[in-house]
Amino acid sequence: MDLTSLIGFLATWILVLASMASGGNFGAYIDVPSIMITLGGAIGATVISNPGDRLKNVGGTFKSVFFSKAPDLIGMVQMIVSFAEKARREGLLSLEADVAEVDSDFMRKAIQLVVDGTDPELVRAILDTEIGVFEDRHSQNKSMFDTLAEFGPSFGMIGTLIGLIAMLGNLQDVSALGPGMAVALITTYYGSVLANWVCAPASSKLAKLNDTEIKLKEVMIEGILSIQAGENPRVIEEKLKAFLAPKDRKGLGEEGGGQ
Repeated sequence: MDLTSLIGFLATWILVLASMASGGNFGAYIDVPSIMITLGGAIGATVISNPGDRLKNVGGTFKSVFFSKAPDLIGMVQMIVSFAEKARREGLLSLEADVAEVDSDFMRKAIQLVVDGTDPELVRAILDTEIGVFEDRHSQNKSMFDTLAEFGPSFGMIGTLIGLIAMLGNLQDVSALGPGMAVALITTYYGSVLANWVCAPASSKLAKLNDTEIKLKEVMIEGILSIQAGENPRVIEEKLKAFLAPKDRKGLGEEGGGQ
């Protein structure tokens, strides 16, 4: 579980609830018809905007915001360097025995292509296509939360207009104006909460996870093609260090890479 996302999610909600409770009348912020207009409208519009096969993934996509495992770039660099050392000693075909032990399907495919003697340019083309399809799929999943973030405030405003129309239709009752205005504004509040507490942060996190995963795959491509070209393991390690943050580069060789 990604504790930072969970802590941020809960901290935001706790602070919002505490602010609401400090007003002395927590019940004033709860209005079922407003929730139905805002949440129901936003979800309905999102369903219309996306094909059914994509909607099936929304639960798993949202779950990944909290339960995703950050790619281990350092570990991948170390693995590739160890493969380079083995290939240098025993030849490329020796890597076939390690395919089953690799967790990443992408990495397994890359190794198998190289072991099979595939032309380097074709290897890169195949793997680049894999990355493109992967990125497109993640972009589509992320777009559902972008759509919800867009429609949430919009339907909140629609609810506000509905409330104002109802209130203005009953102007003769002056005592009802204040409560009526409050109810009208609640839908805007719900729309803002849906967009800024749930959807926009989830979309941002998914984008960052996708960027990191793409970087990991680029490391795999550069590493495997370098092994195929017969480059020195030390050179490969230095080349792959460019993908790492400066603080992660220090001591990489001491942890097992480039020996």
